[in-house]
Amino acid sequence: MGFILEGPVLEGGLVRLEPLEHRHAADLAVAADEDRSSYRFTWVPTAAEVEGYIDAQLARAAAGKLAPYAQVDRVSGRAVGATAYWDPRLWPQGEGLSAIEVGFTWLAPSAQGSGMNTEAKYLLFRHAFENWGVARLMVRDPSGRSTSL
Repeated sequence: MGFILEGPVLEGGLVRLEPLEHRHAADLAVAADEDRSSYRFTWVPTAAEVEGYIDAQLARAAAGKLAPYAQVDRVSGRAVGATAYWDPRLWPQGEGLSAIEVGFTWLAPSAQGSGMNTEAKYLLFRHAFENWGVARLMVRDPSGRSTSL
């Protein structure tokens, strides 16, 4: 039996990562509609595109290629962005996960620099290493992007 990519709820002091669902759409539309000038390095759906974005992420999840999350602000309880595990790689024997990438991340400008994304990455990394036992975790980041974490 192979590995099934599913992400549980991961909770920190600033952010709660919840598996992405359509119930997050209204909050994500508000987040996506904030000042879009900070979205220079990543694609972020517009408010009108959020439902289609969620559909696409859930389709990737159903195909076993992605475990998408809503990043929920613990204080307000509102989704302020998204992130995901993706590109799962199994061990050659097909049992267990050897490597995974973290990406597809975007945050509302009001949440950028708040520490939420740093904590979200910590929660994702810790879960991947401690619960899935991955040997390698990958993150891609264009150079010159100081606001990533």
